[in-house]
Amino acid sequence: METGESLLNKEKRINKRLVPLLVVGSLTGMATYLYESFSDTQAEWQQWAWVVHAIVGIALTIQLVPYIMVHAQRTLAFRRWWLVASGVMMLLCLIIFMVTGSLLIFAGQTEQTLWIIQLHIYASFAFITFTAFHLVHHGIKIFSWQQAKPFISLPSGLSRVLLLSLCSGFIATLVLAGFERVIKTPYSVEAVVADYELPYGQHPFRPSQTETWHGLFVDPRQIANSENCATCHPQIFAEWRSSMHKHAASDKTYVTNVSLLAEQKGIAAIRYCEGCHSPVALLTGQLTKGGDHGGIENTPANFEGVGCMGCHGISEVVHLDGVASYLFEPGKDYLFDGVDNALTNSIRNLLIRLKPDQHKQDLARAVIASPEVCATCHAQFMDKDMNNWGWVKMQDDYAAWLNSPYSQQHQEVFSSAAVRRCHDCHMPLVDSSDPSANEQGKHRSHRFPAANTVIPLITGDSEQLAITKRFLQNNKMRISIEAPRRQDATQDQLALDQAIRTDNQTPYYWYLGEAVSLKVIVSNIGVGHNFPGGTLDLNEAWVAVTVIDASSQVVYQTGELMNDGNVDPNAHFYRSLPTDRQGNLVWKHDLFNRVGEAYKDFVPAGESDILTVQFNIPAWAKGPLTISAALKYRKFNQRYAQWALKDLYQPIPVIDVARSALAVPLKIRPELERKLTFVQQE
Repeated sequence: METGESLLNKEKRINKRLVPLLVVGSLTGMATYLYESFSDTQAEWQQWAWVVHAIVGIALTIQLVPYIMVHAQRTLAFRRWWLVASGVMMLLCLIIFMVTGSLLIFAGQTEQTLWIIQLHIYASFAFITFTAFHLVHHGIKIFSWQQAKPFISLPSGLSRVLLLSLCSGFIATLVLAGFERVIKTPYSVEAVVADYELPYGQHPFRPSQTETWHGLFVDPRQIANSENCATCHPQIFAEWRSSMHKHAASDKTYVTNVSLLAEQKGIAAIRYCEGCHSPVALLTGQLTKGGDHGGIENTPANFEGVGCMGCHGISEVVHLDGVASYLFEPGKDYLFDGVDNALTNSIRNLLIRLKPDQHKQDLARAVIASPEVCATCHAQFMDKDMNNWGWVKMQDDYAAWLNSPYSQQHQEVFSSAAVRRCHDCHMPLVDSSDPSANEQGKHRSHRFPAANTVIPLITGDSEQLAITKRFLQNNKMRISIEAPRRQDATQDQLALDQAIRTDNQTPYYWYLGEAVSLKVIVSNIGVGHNFPGGTLDLNEAWVAVTVIDASSQVVYQTGELMNDGNVDPNAHFYRSLPTDRQGNLVWKHDLFNRVGEAYKDFVPAGESDILTVQFNIPAWAKGPLTISAALKYRKFNQRYAQWALKDLYQPIPVIDVARSALAVPLKIRPELERKLTFVQQE
């Protein structure tokens, strides 16, 4: 067993390392507590304080374990209860802030674990309080014994060691800060392609409506960095990789269209499209002669599409007319942002885990949660710069939402008592292990389910395709068949007292040989905008009606696919047919030729469309007749799909968004029935 003298010497050796760590840890901890956000002028030293605090915390934890063992063994025979009690409380606080500190370093702060940082802070202050109490009472007692040195476990020359440690830490911080500045090159504000052309005026991004916070180009490191986000947000990154945002630039139909635009109007004209489909290409200055648009494979813009910063870099909505009408502004840099190697990435990610407040403040701005942010790209117009004609309004899902019951912007509401945003449907809450999860353990899905079945079909993403189908069939649209009530309806030929009737509903039926008129009602009861939305000239939604008799003979049919894959032209379609200035159909989505529409029909949110179907009931039909009606949807019409997808074309699935059926009895007219009976009796 070790003697008291040897234990004392061992404790002195440990204290020579422990006390400087305690002092540095306390100072850096206080700095991180007092300065909660990164100011523009103090960002670097504040962040280095967090790094040093974390490193010192780990070292302190390593040193405290042997110290506690030695100190407890040396003082085990002491009988001063207030010193023992304060020592035990110090030990408890040490354990708490060591455990919570380790959790913060390796797991970080989340909405679900905010109590960890709070407990870490409280335990640290409690430790300081109990330490002061412990030392003061220990010193008083020793002074009462008239000892020359009250704290015998403190080594000689400690003040020199402490001063040397503080100076070394300060110098190391300066060296590290200088190292960061040396290896991190300043962000460029020049176009990545030299001799950048400005055919649409002095604004670098026109005809796109995009703005940047400094009015200049954006360094690729500030926007083309979605894979960096995956290191902390793997679940959200995986969702995004299946989303239409990810494929906004690599979508084959988009590539076909922008290639056509570049061919006819030059690459600078593609700026009109790329602000929404490929902000990396637009904002970094690729869209000029010699540059690559987002449709070019193996480029950062093609990989990103609408990447993380494509949305999370938006700080302001410029206007609500769309065509990428947002202000792009990246957040404040953490240490080594823009430097890509394993060590610097680890330091940056450590800082974000330890201090996510600035990260959330910059990348989860209030505008990101507003429907207005969706309007910047999901609304569209074209003016004379592009069509050589004039201002033409195109798709606008935001305005359709404003006019819907869900925006609560007007009094004509029937189906919603509260505001429902775009996010509530297209970014539903899902179970999450992500650090951004809310207190209930959920985050907003970044799959952005909507109505594009083509991209997951082409990419072989069966999960995204199944989610899209479920989304389309989620009882947001309904179709119903109105029973054919008739004023001359009778149940039988006998006169009955009304008091003994059990059925108060007028029966419905048809007569053989009758020309009938059938009402089919399509209702938009849950879509937050018009149905169909988006590219109404490409999306294909229609009503199919089939009538069969009891022997499965077709009496009437409309809306089925023909052998060539086209829809029966006699069906009722919900779509638009844009035209050019000569009145020709603009079917290739070459919107720069569009000046008007020959046809347009859709079902607004909260409203219904009533269709009338007319046909004759043949004399050979056997009752009852079974009527089935379906609201069908296909992402692209056949003609456009074959042209735009080219060699990637395959039959696009037709989704039954809603279905309904009704059985209608058949009768023979009474006068004809009596005549037939008389003939049979003869």
